[in-house]
Amino acid sequence: MESLEEIYKNSILDVSKIEQKYPSEIIEYINQVGYNCEKKKGLYTVLTTLLYYKYLHKEQDIRLHQTRFEKGFSGRSFDTQYVTPILKKLKLPSMGESGWLTRSLEQPYPYDMNYNGAIGALKFPFLKILDYVERNPNSAKDLLMILLNVVYKISEDNKVTITPLASPENLTINNIVNALSEHFLFPYGTHNGAKLPVLAFFAIYSFLIQELKRYVDCSLQPLSSLTACDRTNKASGDIEIYRLSELFESVEIKLDRQITSQIVRVAEEKIYKWNPQRYYILSVDGILESDKSDIDDIVNSVLENHGCQIIINGLIPTVSSKM
Repeated sequence: MESLEEIYKNSILDVSKIEQKYPSEIIEYINQVGYNCEKKKGLYTVLTTLLYYKYLHKEQDIRLHQTRFEKGFSGRSFDTQYVTPILKKLKLPSMGESGWLTRSLEQPYPYDMNYNGAIGALKFPFLKILDYVERNPNSAKDLLMILLNVVYKISEDNKVTITPLASPENLTINNIVNALSEHFLFPYGTHNGAKLPVLAFFAIYSFLIQELKRYVDCSLQPLSSLTACDRTNKASGDIEIYRLSELFESVEIKLDRQITSQIVRVAEEKIYKWNPQRYYILSVDGILESDKSDIDDIVNSVLENHGCQIIINGLIPTVSSKM
């Protein structure tokens, strides 16, 4: 006698010659159950169990699936011990424990053509298969192979290919920075593309505050509206880091604008209003050279009169330094 696993391994081969031995309507009923193995796991599991049990015990009327019936047997116990565990091992659709946990299939009636359980649209195919097997006991293994062949094909079609992440050894800082640079500068054709660096830096900071001593007892404020303008956005910058209840660090990001003295003056106003200890102004295009002297004056004045350190830098170099 072959095990269920052995029968399955043989079933994934061509079963067309086996199908030719049986009435087309029975093959069609088997196909209906097999095609619905994901939606009707209980029914397909019960049918698998009964066909396998019939193959092992040809003398048993498999329609008598409970011990309460005269000459009956426990289909549920057999399923729990010998069928469902194998289905799981083979990564085929299966129930948590047994197909008999499905209420419509655990009713105390034999699985004959008068069965009262509300199985649904597959009730007739299910009962007709069992009726045929009882009249043709030697067909059990063949029909089981045909059923498992259908289930195998359905399972293969439903497989999701998973592409493994790059190994940490190959995922270098340079690779990450290059990817972010391409991401930031890609011409998306929408003004919201300018907000991509904000999301990237927010993600970076979410790790930094857990790793660096500088950020002990710090937390990230939730991002404010990415579509709000500076006038209506009641925040000191695009990203805010708080230490306990006080603003600790702010980050203002300008993707495609050079940093001018006017931008720095706006930052100065925010610093005096919100009192951060450090204020980053980042831009891909860097500082407007003609404004450099005025910008240096503002930075030095804020540091002397307030104590906040304004750090003006390129966007991509800052990504590199933070990682």
